[in-house]
Amino acid sequence: MRAWMIAGGVALALGLGACAKKTNVADLPPPPAAGAPAGDASAGSNDGAVASGAVPGSQADLVARAGSDRVLFEYDSHELSDEARAILRRQAEWLRQYPAVSFTVEGHADERGTREYNLALGDRRANSVKNFLAAQGVSAARLRTISYGKERPEVPGSDEGSHAQNRRAVSVVAGGPTS
Repeated sequence: MRAWMIAGGVALALGLGACAKKTNVADLPPPPAAGAPAGDASAGSNDGAVASGAVPGSQADLVARAGSDRVLFEYDSHELSDEARAILRRQAEWLRQYPAVSFTVEGHADERGTREYNLALGDRRANSVKNFLAAQGVSAARLRTISYGKERPEVPGSDEGSHAQNRRAVSVVAGGPTS
């Protein structure tokens, strides 16, 4: 009886091990651009990413090195503020260091307004970010946009503080080169 229990336990462990998620090389972020020596200020240093434990080329690396993966907007606006432009300049610099990485820019709105209006506003916000990054030298082919309107609030609530955090565009690292 005891031998059957041990055999069953071993079979269960092997079965669970077979179901574990395997790390695929295709799932890993691309390596840094070739010819960019480590610590070269013009290419951007990975020191911040290494210190934070972020994998170079990952979403966490973007946040660590660009300061943010999102920009905020005023009520009923898709115009970029000076602060948003500064964040996007750092994002563009990061993207230039990782030429195989692409972004999906998500446009969001607060809960006020109709679903259709907020989808259109989120689209304008995402395209404002895309156009700014393209003007900074990032290939538009690496940038996709999507609008979620008011469907995916970052912060629940119906107060101005919540609304301000939900009026945003988020740059999401989408992976390797686009075709």
